[in-house]
Amino acid sequence: MIKKKPEIERIILGIDPGTNVMGYGVLRVLGNKAEMMAMGVVELAKVGDMYMRLGRIFERVTGIIDSFHPDEMAIEAPFFGKNVQSMLKLGRAQGVAIAAAIERQVPIHEYEPTKIKVAITGNGSASKQQVAGMLQRILNISEEDMKVQFDATDALGAAYCHFLQLGRPVSAGGAKSWKDFVNKNKDRIH
Repeated sequence: MIKKKPEIERIILGIDPGTNVMGYGVLRVLGNKAEMMAMGVVELAKVGDMYMRLGRIFERVTGIIDSFHPDEMAIEAPFFGKNVQSMLKLGRAQGVAIAAAIERQVPIHEYEPTKIKVAITGNGSASKQQVAGMLQRILNISEEDMKVQFDATDALGAAYCHFLQLGRPVSAGGAKSWKDFVNKNKDRIH
């Protein structure tokens, strides 16, 4: 009889960085199943000074990490637009969120917006509404919990994209690839 290995729980924090609104989403992963633990936004528009906003991002990301104890953080990479000033602000917000994760020794994974959209909808140019709708269906999220800004669902999307990147073999004995999975599970192959 093959003894079933216990499933390992993982917590993934997703962050959608922003200087006016920062989104976050937290996934609980058990084996190959993911469920939403929390998602929300941090409103920053009322904080007048840009540097104080960055401090608030650091403070809130650190607080979220302390509340949920994530094993990993997935963060959306800034997309390249025409407005250099917007890119600079977004890059600073992302850097501060990354610094908060580093402070708490949480491994970081960065995903481009199109990669997140493809992972969730199969379409790299999907709208924020389409991403949110797919996440609601995939994760069985109630209508009440979906009454959030798209920054929150974008962050949850980053976390879910990372979950998908982990792949099924990782949940089966810590394998990093199919070859590694086979080598680590020779006793299970007949």
